[in-house]
Amino acid sequence: MQLKRAIYTFISVLGFTILAFGQGQTVDGVVAVVGGDVILKSEVDEQYDMMRRQNFGEDINECAVFEELLFQRLLIHHAEIDSVTVGEEEVEANMDRRIQQLIAQMGDQKKLEEFYEKSVIEIKEDMRTLVRDQLTAQRMQMTVVEGIEVTPSEVREFYENLPTDSVPLISEEAELSHIVKYPEISKEAESEVIEKLKTLKERIENGSSFSSMAILYSEDPGSNKKGGEYKAIQRGVFVKEFEAVAFNLKKGEISDPFKSQFGYHIVQLLEKRGEELDLRHILIKPKMTQANLTEAKNFLDSIAVAIKNGDMTFEQAARTYSEDEQTKFNGGQMSNFQSGNNRFEVSSLDRGLFSLINNMDEGELSEASFYQTRDQKEAFRIVRLDKKFEPHKANLDIDFTRIKGFALQEKQNRIVEEWKEEKLLETYVKVNSGYYSCENKLANWNSNRDD
Repeated sequence: MQLKRAIYTFISVLGFTILAFGQGQTVDGVVAVVGGDVILKSEVDEQYDMMRRQNFGEDINECAVFEELLFQRLLIHHAEIDSVTVGEEEVEANMDRRIQQLIAQMGDQKKLEEFYEKSVIEIKEDMRTLVRDQLTAQRMQMTVVEGIEVTPSEVREFYENLPTDSVPLISEEAELSHIVKYPEISKEAESEVIEKLKTLKERIENGSSFSSMAILYSEDPGSNKKGGEYKAIQRGVFVKEFEAVAFNLKKGEISDPFKSQFGYHIVQLLEKRGEELDLRHILIKPKMTQANLTEAKNFLDSIAVAIKNGDMTFEQAARTYSEDEQTKFNGGQMSNFQSGNNRFEVSSLDRGLFSLINNMDEGELSEASFYQTRDQKEAFRIVRLDKKFEPHKANLDIDFTRIKGFALQEKQNRIVEEWKEEKLLETYVKVNSGYYSCENKLANWNSNRDD
């Protein structure tokens, strides 16, 4: 331990010394060492600048950014010790999501590139190390709090100890149920898509580029711009119909057209490494006719009439007729995947659903209305407004699940803070106080032990 500490001290002192000019003036330098990992001033400045850009110039506390970077490096240092890693595909997917969010905020890609004065490709490459570090730190932090739960008594104690002005205000919320019907596609429309995919397969086998055909014809938004390509695909990622075909192809082979819940596909296997595949595919969806849509709407309207007449309950109708596999078996009750409970903040509902329920009373049933599912499938549904909760201060009677989430977060934060204090006792950390006026805030980060 003493030898290791001496080596880190030498590295940090050397770094602080050779990068300094005169009396503390620097171009760039080592602002801290965490374990064996050096943090440069340019890294802190870069992260500070990126956060300011992402917050569109809003003031950001530089010391807070510095401390967050110190904590991130502490997590990464121990992630390496504990063999906690993230894959490159996860990094790539996360960068893609961030870029899309930034484009949405700016309005379009051109405005984003003008704002950063870089192309999207350059922005992504600048983000890569930052994103990988953030994901690794998050993964390590998740392992620290893995298995942590709160008991009902802990939830009550947390709530009772909240200062009056800290009790959160809950916006208007609603609990909803629905019955879903997908329009049936005609045999003619399905046959047309199958023939089109057969023609594309023949063209590719005769020398046309699969990638070009995917860009031109595939209706999969996740891959068409990349020539239909997916890399490092493991079992369980795609639906079973897709995997049943893909995992049985030979390298270079192109499948015949086949059906999944998303439409019809052809797939080409590029590479197979055990239970991991690289592949390309083309997805084409059969087109709905107005007759298909009208038939589905009329069917749901008849179900709504039967419920209102008392011929069946809403729950019975959902279990018997709804085609939404995620809700039909619990009587059509919708779940909020973001919060993990059954309540939806009314103001955050998509425009169509908000308009549908905005003037409804509890227990009231909507008319059948068209919507697109999360996976972009066309469908109709009737919606029941089960409960409406007016804006209010959180209380244990009706907001227990939400308060439990707050209590769990506080407990997890406490566990993470205890972990940090414990690891600081066994990890060499040296902060150079010559760069930022954060001495008081960061004093506890410096290693003070002599062992």
